[in-house]
Amino acid sequence: MLGIEWLRPAAFLGSILYAIIGVLVFWITFLLIDKLTPYDLWQEIVEKQNVALGVVVAAMSLGICIIVAAAIH
Repeated sequence: MLGIEWLRPAAFLGSILYAIIGVLVFWITFLLIDKLTPYDLWQEIVEKQNVALGVVVAAMSLGICIIVAAAIH
């Protein structure tokens, strides 16, 4: 059982800090990949409804998130 240990302020603030760092690393990586591709990913997915590209970007995003989570953990 976890108990109440996870409610300590240091553990809670550390978790929040690492979550913010993880989101920032993911966002920066996504923007970098968006700049490296020859077209605008957001426009292709949202405006042109490119489902195949959406699936590829989703898989890429999950991969980046897993790497960031493993590095932070």
